[in-house]
Amino acid sequence: METETGEKRDTTTINNVMCLLTHPDGAPLGAPMYLPQNAGPQQLQLIVNKILDNEEKLPYAFYISDEELLVPLEIYLHKNKVSVEKALPIVCQPQAIFRIRPVNRCSATISGHAEAVLTVAFSPDGRHLASGSGDTTVRLWDLNTQTPLYTCTGHKNWVLCIAWSPDGKYLVSGSKSGELQCWDPETGKLSGNPLSYILMQGHKKWITGISWEPVHLSAPCRRFVSASKDGDARIWDVTLRKCVICLSGHTLAITCVKWGGDGMIYTGSQDCTIKVWETTQGKLIRELKGHGHWVNSLALSTEYVLRTGAFDHTGKQYSSPEEMKKVALERYNKMRGNAPERLVSGSDDFTMFLWEPFVTKHPKTRMTGHQQLVNHVYFSPDGQWVASASFDKSVKLWNGTTGKFIAAFRGHVGPVYQISWSADSRLLLSGSKDSTLKVWDIRTRKLKQDLPGHSDEVFSVDWSPDGEKVASGGKDKVLKLWMG
Repeated sequence: METETGEKRDTTTINNVMCLLTHPDGAPLGAPMYLPQNAGPQQLQLIVNKILDNEEKLPYAFYISDEELLVPLEIYLHKNKVSVEKALPIVCQPQAIFRIRPVNRCSATISGHAEAVLTVAFSPDGRHLASGSGDTTVRLWDLNTQTPLYTCTGHKNWVLCIAWSPDGKYLVSGSKSGELQCWDPETGKLSGNPLSYILMQGHKKWITGISWEPVHLSAPCRRFVSASKDGDARIWDVTLRKCVICLSGHTLAITCVKWGGDGMIYTGSQDCTIKVWETTQGKLIRELKGHGHWVNSLALSTEYVLRTGAFDHTGKQYSSPEEMKKVALERYNKMRGNAPERLVSGSDDFTMFLWEPFVTKHPKTRMTGHQQLVNHVYFSPDGQWVASASFDKSVKLWNGTTGKFIAAFRGHVGPVYQISWSADSRLLLSGSKDSTLKVWDIRTRKLKQDLPGHSDEVFSVDWSPDGEKVASGGKDKVLKLWMG
C-alpha cells in the first residue's frame, strides 16, 4: 500500500477495521466494532451468531455496497480502494439452510393441452402442479409419474390465471370471459358451482389476477381476490360461494393484484395507479401514484412465505388449520422482521417503483434502466433481491431494500415474459419469447444454465416451492418439467 506521497507503507500496522454490522433493513446489530483485517466470511459468521445469541448456528452472507464479501476484509478493501476513515457498513443476510440444485435437464415433456399453455403453478407444498390453457381447461399433473392426472373442464374461454390457496386445499382459475372456477385438487372436480354463476356478481371482462388471503390471517383458507379488465377487484368466499366485497375505483383495467401479509389488498391498473384496500369493508386506504403508463406487475417482499404458508423445504404436513395458521404466522413474522412489507411495481413506462405502502404513499425509490416495458417483477424468497423481466430481452437484479440496481442478465434474444426464484434465493429462472428458459446465478451474476427444448414462445415458468422442480408452458402446447 502506498501513501499519497508515494512512499511504501507497512500494512501490518493497520490491523483493525472499524465495521458496523447491520440487518438487511439497515438496523445495526450493535455498536461499531474493530475487526481484524484478516477476518473473512467465516470469522464474521461466528461473530454474528454470537452477537445474536443464535442457539443454532445460522449461515449468513455478508455484503459491502451490495457486493458479497468472499475474501478477507483487507483484500476487499485494497481491491475496491475503500477508505477506512469511518465505520464500514457490512450487511448480514441470513441464508437458507438448505441449498437448491440448479435445474439442468428436461425430465418430461407432457402433452395434453390442445392450445397454448398460458399459466403454470406448483401447489404450496410443491407436490402438485396445475396449468391453464387456451383450450379452456385447467389440468392437474401427477409429479411422480409425470403424467396428466385430471382435466378440469367448465370454462368457456381461455384460462388466463390460476392460484392455489396457501393451505393447498383449493385451486382457483380465471378465464378470458370473466368466469372464476374453484377446483378440488384431490378430485379434479369443481368445488361447488362456478363462483360467478349468480347474475350481476361476476366480472364482465377477463380475469387478470387472483390472490388468496394469507393463511396466517385466516385458516382454513376461504377468501381470495380476483382482478379484472373491467376495472373492479372482487373478494370471494369459497364457502359462501359468492362475491362478498367489490373493490371499485380504478378508472381502467386492473392488471395485477396481491393480498399482503398485513391484510391489505394491492391493485395495479392501466390507470397508472396502485390502490391499497382494507379487506373488512373494502375501503380504499391509499393511492400510490408515480407511474407514467400502465402498471403491469406487482410483487411483495413477503410473497414466498405468503404463497407457501406453513409449508417449507422439510415437507412437513399439518393436521389442523389452527396448527397451520400458527406455523404460517411464525414464518411470516420471521421473514418480515421489524421492517414493513415492501411492494415493487413494474410498468409500461420502462420503470419500477419500490414502495412501503403501510408507511407512506410516496415511493421509496424509482428504479430505472430497462429500455422497454417491464413485464414481470418478483422478490426473492428472502426479500433481499428484486428481479425484473422486460421486453428489452434482459432480466435485471436490484437490491430489495433500497431498490439500487445491481446487475443485468443478458442472453435472451426475445422479450422475457416471466421469472421465478429458487427457494434458497440463489438462482433465478426466466422464460422468454425466444423459446428458452435460462437459470442465472445470483452470486456470480452469470448464466448458470441454458434450457432449450420448447419449440415456441415460453409464456409461463414456475420453480416449485420445495426447490426440486421447474415447470414451463408455452405456445407449443406442451408442459415441460425440469430437474436438477
